[in-house]
Amino acid sequence: MKKFIKEIYPYVIILIVVVLFRTFIATPVKVDGVSMYPTLKGNEFLILNKLGKIDRYDIVVVDEIEDDIIKRVVGMPNETIEITNGNIYINGKKIKDNQKNGETSSYDKITLKSDEYFVLGDNRENSKDSRMIGPIKKKDIKGTTNFIIFPFSKIGKINP
Repeated sequence: MKKFIKEIYPYVIILIVVVLFRTFIATPVKVDGVSMYPTLKGNEFLILNKLGKIDRYDIVVVDEIEDDIIKRVVGMPNETIEITNGNIYINGKKIKDNQKNGETSSYDKITLKSDEYFVLGDNRENSKDSRMIGPIKKKDIKGTTNFIIFPFSKIGKINP
C-alpha cells in the first residue's frame, strides 16, 4: 500500500495543481456566435485570464443569465456613457471606436456605478450587450481574454 501511495502521489499533485489553475488563474473559453466578428469568430477557443485588472477595450467574458457572453469593455466604473448618431461619448468626449463592425445604435446617457462596466460586441448590429442588458457588474465578469488557442492556424494574441 505504501508503494502504491508513493507511485500515485505525483499524479495527485498534478491533478490538484491543474484544478487550482483552472479554477483561479486561467481556463479555456469557446466563442459562440458572431457578436465579436470580425475580431473573433464562432468556434474559436481562447484563454480566459481570471487575474488582473480590467481596462477599456479589453475583451471580457461575462456571466450572463443564459450563457457566458464575450464582449469588449467600453465604459469603466463611474463614467458617463452616451451613444448618439453611432458615436460613443465617455464623460462627454467622443472616443475612438476602431473595433466596431456595423452601426452602433443610440443609447441614452447613463452614469455607471463604482462596480459597473459598459460592454459592447464588435459586431454592433448583431450583439446582445449593455445596450440591451444594461451595465455589467464587476462580479459578473469572469476575466479578460486576448489569446486564441484554437484553431491552431490563428494561435496567438488577438489583434484588436
